[in-house]
Amino acid sequence: MEESAALIFLGDPLNLDNQLCFSFYVCSKEIIRRYRPFLDPLGLTYTAYITLLALWEEDGVTVKALGERLYLDSGTLTPLLKKMASEGFLTRERGSDERTVTIRLTEKGKALKKEASGIPVKMACSLGLDVQKAKALLQLLREMMGSLRSPSPCKVFSDKGGEPEAILNRRRRLLS
Repeated sequence: MEESAALIFLGDPLNLDNQLCFSFYVCSKEIIRRYRPFLDPLGLTYTAYITLLALWEEDGVTVKALGERLYLDSGTLTPLLKKMASEGFLTRERGSDERTVTIRLTEKGKALKKEASGIPVKMACSLGLDVQKAKALLQLLREMMGSLRSPSPCKVFSDKGGEPEAILNRRRRLLS
């Protein structure tokens, strides 16, 4: 697994353009920027929008379940939910044990779904990907999201140490 990961580099492994993380970062940042013209009129940030998307799929979920669905920790999600509650999009209801908080959409939050319904098509158009490439990319990203939830099979993340240099040496031999 480590060898195949190390072999993706066509040149210097520390070159910025050879970093998957940099490409993901730039795409994420730019896609979120493209959402702004569609979300600003609704009074939403991107994070509030994806929170609503999750709640439109399944309302009445716990903060913990919502955080897992959105890949957000409670330190990020709790202030967002408080703000969205103050804006009238949702309610936060404490459970009997005081630790469980259930999130429910208000009528205002439910009504926003109709106003937001055109956003996915507008975004697809703004990205300029053809349907087949978009489907393939979405499938690949879903697979990656699933693998990121699992422990890494890569020994680089183990306690053994030493593997990264061996991987780089093998890559250097193969490329020379």
